[in-house]
Amino acid sequence: MSLTGTPFLCTLVVLSVAALVSPLVLWSRIRGPRALRTAARALMLLFAQGTAVALVFTLVNNANDLYDNWADLLGTGDHVQQAADLGTDGTGGIALTKLPRVRQTFAPATGPGMSAAGGVRVTQLRGRVSGVNAEVYVWLPPQYREPAYRHYRFPVVELLPGYPGSAKAWFGSLHAHEQLEPLMRDGRVAPFILVAPRTNLLAGVDTGCANIPGTVDADTWLSVDVPKMVMDNFRAQAAPRGWAVAGYSAGAHCAARLAIAHPGRYRAAVSLSGYNDPIGERDSLTAQSAALRAENNPYLMLRRSPVPPRVALYLSGQPHDGYEAAVALEQTAKAPTTVHVVYIPKSAGGHNMALWRPQVVPVFRWLTQQMGARPVTAGRAAPPRSPSNAGATPAELASGTASRAGAVRRR
Repeated sequence: MSLTGTPFLCTLVVLSVAALVSPLVLWSRIRGPRALRTAARALMLLFAQGTAVALVFTLVNNANDLYDNWADLLGTGDHVQQAADLGTDGTGGIALTKLPRVRQTFAPATGPGMSAAGGVRVTQLRGRVSGVNAEVYVWLPPQYREPAYRHYRFPVVELLPGYPGSAKAWFGSLHAHEQLEPLMRDGRVAPFILVAPRTNLLAGVDTGCANIPGTVDADTWLSVDVPKMVMDNFRAQAAPRGWAVAGYSAGAHCAARLAIAHPGRYRAAVSLSGYNDPIGERDSLTAQSAALRAENNPYLMLRRSPVPPRVALYLSGQPHDGYEAAVALEQTAKAPTTVHVVYIPKSAGGHNMALWRPQVVPVFRWLTQQMGARPVTAGRAAPPRSPSNAGATPAELASGTASRAGAVRRR
């Protein structure tokens, strides 16, 4: 029975109701010695507490897409088949253009929200360079299947969840495709292909989206294998012009890190409530030593880069939850690196899906502008819009549509 499936949830609901009713009905009817009656009543109470805890956990897990299956929850999943030393560029000297085309079969994805807005599809990808074998979810914009766009190549955004987190989270919990589909149809947002690869590759630890020889090549999985698969199977624009990466929490740290490390693979990155120092996620492999922390800190990566990367960064955060890290990147960035910081007030909520969900649309409007992607409607192009941040309202601040300067003026 699937951890996130409706049958499992319904079973827990029935068991919870039975666990609540049983003591009310049977408490005084239990017969036998005192020790037996006491044990039976204790078991009923433990059963009631256990089912209640299990039901609450399942509801929270389904709402936040923390664990996708039993293997993730129990820490028995391992999606790394090999982890060779692939060098600083993560290719191991392999000529990627000479690799054979990747041909994948896709099936409709299952789970909450997966069938909405045209449906999300999933495939099991065996990374030829990274040695990772894991699922990748893909959503195609409404224009993709229209005859007028049969020769059009679409920009791509790679979506990364937090830790723990499921690759489905951007679709199941943040409803990104449901929010964006009508805006893409109307030409208010460019038609992006959305790609969500698995990032939870090892049991019980966060990979930090980094390459650690002998352990995992998560960077190569995300920045080499997954993009090649997308390019080989869909009408996607070439990197870096047509590629961006976005994430929240630990995925936000990964997004900034990947874009800064690989400006030849990504043009833009979005970080929602991210951090610079990998110690922000203590279960991250890159937080285990001072050397790894320094090597994978986006702030230090930007500072020591001999040539500032040509990338655009969108960074949002609250005080003590991403904002200070965003400002640090803004202050150290030099042209052609650009940084847009969005201040989110504490009143907007905490470190959860309710905070990030309303930021999806502002993020994709920004991506539309930064990547030069054209919003298109039913066979004709529409000029990009440039919404002003002046006079931002509290609602705009909460959704991430206001600039940091405007937010500061309102504090």
